[in-house]
Amino acid sequence: MNKSKYLYPGDYMADPSAHVFENKIYIYPSHDRESGIPENDNGDHFDMQDYHVFSLEDINAEVVDHGKVLDVKKIPWAGRQLWDSDVAEKDGKYYMYFSMKDKNDIFRLGVAMADQPYGPFVPQDNPIKGSYSIDPCAFKDTDGSYYLYFGGIWGGQLQFYRNNKIVSPNELPKSDETALSPKVVKMSADMLEFSEQPRDLVILDKEGKPLKHGDTEKRFFEASWMHKYQGKYYFSYSTGDSHLICYAIGDNPYGPFTYQGVILSPVVGWTTHHSIVEFKGKWYLFYHDSVPSGGKTWLRSMKVIELTYDENGHIKPIDGLSS
Repeated sequence: MNKSKYLYPGDYMADPSAHVFENKIYIYPSHDRESGIPENDNGDHFDMQDYHVFSLEDINAEVVDHGKVLDVKKIPWAGRQLWDSDVAEKDGKYYMYFSMKDKNDIFRLGVAMADQPYGPFVPQDNPIKGSYSIDPCAFKDTDGSYYLYFGGIWGGQLQFYRNNKIVSPNELPKSDETALSPKVVKMSADMLEFSEQPRDLVILDKEGKPLKHGDTEKRFFEASWMHKYQGKYYFSYSTGDSHLICYAIGDNPYGPFTYQGVILSPVVGWTTHHSIVEFKGKWYLFYHDSVPSGGKTWLRSMKVIELTYDENGHIKPIDGLSS
């Protein structure tokens, strides 16, 4: 499958988080809509109101839409804007982690529970204590531990924080200063809270030095994803304003991680956002672009392509425009 394919032409879905549950691929995307809000650097034009769940029995099968599984109107602490989500399974229960602005317009992370991977998901009354920013990725390690990775700059508000606290003046680092790090935190046994303070996930260059904020083609912007391949931890992410999906490799879930290269070159549309999953012995990259909407970056369509590794465990780059 060296050519990508769109998964759901019937509606605009973005940020696809893919997992294998019950021998199927389940996909948890954001649900884009035409809100009429002008584009700005805060991302107000990405005004998502609900989540759907999709599944695939086989990579070439027709995708099944399981319908709306969570609505902003059903979340007690909701302000506005449901952004990216992800789902983890533990002991037969399913936990959806989602990012949304609270009533003070501050992004927090929430959790909703279901008895099946296709929902519906019932939200908790309050956001996760100590949570902030956007783009949660839920990762189950081979030892049974669960971690949440999160964060995003610009509209994702990560620049508001230092040492997990909001600080003034809420600014990004200067170009020659160390880039802001995505966050990693181990989850509590009940999967509903953090078991510790979130830590910085540090991304290093090949010389072992943390990436600088000005290194926009390598530094973290948003869209955390974690997967494991041949015993190594692969942290992948979007560089945002340079429009790349890159990855870094580490020896444990907390890092540090060493930058390796580009997975996906720019696509049509300002953002892309991805997940990586193994299914029936092959690896796949799920992502989105804005080709079907004619380049409207707030109306995105999810797609999939096969992902391959070389003999050294490096991911072979994919061309975002021609693949």
